[in-house]
Parts: sequence; C-alpha cells; structure tokens
Amino acid sequence: MVTTAPHRRPARAAGALAASAALALSLGTALGAPAAQASPPANNGKDVTATLFEWRFDSVAQACTSTLGPKGYGFVEVSPPQEHIQGSQWWTSYQPVGYKIAGRLGDRTSFKNMVDTCHAAGVKVIADAVVNHMSAGSGTGTGGTVYSKYTYPGTYQDQDFHSCRQPISDYQDRSNVQNCELVNLADLDTGSTYVQTTIAHYLDDLGSLGVDGYRIDAAKHIAATDLAAIKAKMANPKAYWVQEVIYGAGEPIQPTEYTGNGDVDEFRVGTDLKRIFTSDKLANLNGWGASWGYLPSNQARSFLDNWDTERNGSTLNYTYGNTYTLANVFLLASTYGSPNIYSGYSFTNKDDGPPNGGTVNACYQDGWNCTHAWRQVANMVGFRNAVAGTGVTDWWSNGNNAIAFGRGNKGYVAINHESGAITQTFQTGLPAGTYCDVQHGDPQAGGGCTGPTYQVGANGQFTATVGAGDAVALYVQPGAAVSGASFNVNATTTVGQNVYVVGDAAALGGWDPAKALPLSSAGYPVWSLALSLPAGISFQYKYVRKDASGAVTWESGANRTATVPAGGVVTLNDTWRP
Repeated sequence: MVTTAPHRRPARAAGALAASAALALSLGTALGAPAAQASPPANNGKDVTATLFEWRFDSVAQACTSTLGPKGYGFVEVSPPQEHIQGSQWWTSYQPVGYKIAGRLGDRTSFKNMVDTCHAAGVKVIADAVVNHMSAGSGTGTGGTVYSKYTYPGTYQDQDFHSCRQPISDYQDRSNVQNCELVNLADLDTGSTYVQTTIAHYLDDLGSLGVDGYRIDAAKHIAATDLAAIKAKMANPKAYWVQEVIYGAGEPIQPTEYTGNGDVDEFRVGTDLKRIFTSDKLANLNGWGASWGYLPSNQARSFLDNWDTERNGSTLNYTYGNTYTLANVFLLASTYGSPNIYSGYSFTNKDDGPPNGGTVNACYQDGWNCTHAWRQVANMVGFRNAVAGTGVTDWWSNGNNAIAFGRGNKGYVAINHESGAITQTFQTGLPAGTYCDVQHGDPQAGGGCTGPTYQVGANGQFTATVGAGDAVALYVQPGAAVSGASFNVNATTTVGQNVYVVGDAAALGGWDPAKALPLSSAGYPVWSLALSLPAGISFQYKYVRKDASGAVTWESGANRTATVPAGGVVTLNDTWRP
C-alpha cells in the first residue's frame, strides 16, 4: 500500500487543468531525465533475469532457493503485485484498481517474504509495475476496493485521467498513443503532479520491501518526460528501470527516447531471432547485435518472448521445441544486452490464466513450462557469468544452420539447427584441459561433470559430433586452475556481502584483509577462486566476509592449511565456519 498519501489537488475547470498539465510537462522537460543506470543493478556480475510469469510469490521464493540462485541468475521478475480486477484471465493482473499489494499472487507479507528469500539466495527482484492505466470497468478488486472506471477511492478520481476517453487508433499520432486508452483501459494523466507523486509513492513502497528494480509496463504509452518526472519524485531517483517500449518502424515514438530513464526491452531481438531460426540461416548471425539497428547493448534487455508475444505469434515460444531451446542458448551465449528468460505456462486459450491460481507445485506439472530450469538454458546462465567481459571470437559456420563461436579464452558454444548431426574440429581460445559439456551435464565443484566431457588440446582444438537440433557448450569453471589452489567454500551471505580468502602467502594477502582475494558467487552458495601458486608450497588461509561498507567478518576456528602438489591443483572444498 502507499504509505504516505500525496496532497490531492481540488477539482477545477477544464482550462485550469490543461494549464496545470502544460506546466507539469514543462517542468518534466526542464528537470530532464535522471542519470540512467545502463544495466541491471550490480549483482556480482550476474545480469540474467528470469521472468516467472504469473507465479505466486511463495512459488517464486522456492524457485530462487532451488534453481535461480544455484544456477547463477542475477534477477527474477515477478508479475504485478498491486490489487487488480477479479477474474481468472492472466490480463486481470494488468488492470489495477489500487496500489496496495493484494493481487491473486499474494499479499504484502508473502511478497516481502519472497523478496527476502530471493535476496538470501543471491537473486535480486524486479517488480512489474502497471502505472499507465487503471481498469476498463467497475466492480470490486482482489483486495476489496470498490471501483468504477474513472473512480478509485483514496487513489484516483475522474480528473486524474486523460480527457481522451477513446481507444488508441493511430500509432502515427503521438498524442493518440499517449493520451488515449490502451484497449479501453482508463488512461492516467501522467503529466499531472498528483498522479506522478502517487505513482512514485507506490514504487517507493515496493522499494521499502526490498525490490531492486522495476519493469515499467506500457511505457510507450507514457511520455518519456512524464516518466522522468515520476522517477525524479522517487526516494531513489536512480532506481533501476526497464521500460516496455515496442519498436514500430516509422512511428513517432521510438525506444531511444526512453534510455535516459533506464533500460528498454528490445523487442526486435525476439522478432529477428524467430526469423533467423525459422526461415533464414544461422550463419547470418555472424556480427549479430547492436549493429543490426538495435539499442546500445548496455541499455537493452534482450529476450526471445514474453506473455504478449508468445500469444500474438511475433516470436518463438515453448511450442517450437528445440528451435526455441537453441535460440535461448544463442541468446545467453552472445554478448548483446542483458538477457531475460521468459518462463510461463502452457495454454490453449490466449486468455488462460495461470494454473492453480499461480501456485507451482512442481516444474513440468499442471502446465508450468519452467523454461528457466531447463538444463540447456539454466546451465548457459553459468556460462554467461563465467565469460563476462569477453567478446565473440573464433566464429565458425557451415554456411547454413550450424554455427559455433568462442567467448575469448573463457567459453565456446556450438549450435546445430540442421536436420542431421555434424562432426567438426573446432578452434577455440580455451586453455588446454578437460571441459564439461553443460548442455548435457551439470558441472560439479572441483571440476567434475555429470555428463560428457571434451578434451581441448594445447592448440585450443576439440572435436565433437553435435546432434541435430542440439548444442555443445564448454566454459572454464569457477575454481578451475592450471596449477595452484582451487578454493570453494559454501557460504551464505546477505545482500551486499561478498566472500574473500586471505592467508599467510604473499599471493593470499599476507593475512591483510585489505588484500584478501574475492571469490566468485557464480555457483552460489558455493564461492570459488582459482589461484596460481608455486608447486609444493604449503600455506595457511581463512575466509572472510566483507559488506558494502568494507566491514570484515572472519570465519571462526583455527587457520586452515593446504599444500599445492608437485604438479596440478589442490582442490579445497570448505564450509564457512560461523
């Protein structure tokens, strides 16, 4: 709920309202957009989001603990938490009737518990915020609010909506798109100071519960200057936003207008990848990215599909089988944008709401697709985390629908969308060694693998047979080292904390916590570091936690000891001692 009600302006003549709106617009323009945060809020280098569409909050919490955290997802996006109209259809969640947390997916307590649980698993939370409009009719909301189309007691009344009370009819007319009604939904006058402040207070309320960022639904239907003014009124005007702005060729409203407010969902990624994977050649993906006319990579959230596009047919979706899987593999292996993996449910009617009212008893049951948990997808999140900061290298294709490429000296992926298997010797930039194929097995602490492995030679080459509609993906595992020590410690942390190792050797900081070495959280709750140390050296070490302020917490107990073998690596699998 909104904790502090903004001052409501009195009703006034239409001319005065118009003047007020003009003043608000000019103020919004003068304020300018706040400095954009060009990528999701920092989360130990993890930039992949999983959108768990229409999942109840208690089910989201379970997914954070069981899958999203362990697999290395940085963020989970949850469906709108605000009170909405009643009904079983999915779109009822997108017809709000107020700003208290009282939708079908859970109440305020369950929402807060979900946020806390996800944070404990190392996953940050993005809330889908519906702030362009309210409902299309009248009734009683999911939280008991009695409303009509232009009256929402305690929140909005008739004067708070645009005067155009007709459906949008012309996408070549900016005013029509941003001031008229999206599918007959009451369109908020977001140029109004009162409306802006009310929306900002709602977003702040979600922030007070720990929300880390916001998806701004239907942002295209709100002037970018209005959104900038709303953001400026928030307690944290630099909060992370990702805005839904659908590109339309030749339209006056373009996604680039909104990048001053934050990131933007790049819809062209999904439409282009559907075309490439269904009617073009994968070989033509060489050089894919911002050069295709997209938004700059650091301002774009890339995705294959969402709840709208899977229903309107503009993108791939779960019904496309291994074509959909391979496109997700490509998306996560590429360098463009911050990927968002959509995880919804099977449906026969486009209006179908979530199975069991949003309760997920188990993945792959009751219609829940759980795309985020598919091995071929989830293990590519770890791949992406491991190769962060590298570019595309060693591109190969057969000129048709089989491609492969590296990510510097950190990873390599081969994708076969042909009708038959291919056998190829691939040139990589990987160091010599044995690698887990994460498309068919799960990497294990210390370098093990539950599936097939490939040997990369000193020349960086390996040979593989890749089945039809299949892929192979290799990457340098966190904790892997050519020689020295592989540190792996199971340690849970709170938001803002990181784990370090320090010891008596100079390479371990000489017991100075200021020189302690950071461990990677890609395998959270296991933190890992590969460190080169002289063969045969014996050393002492301990783990420490540091919070955002730099405060240090040492683990308890005696100093740990280890010795690097004469050749190879000593693998240390430890547990934090409280």
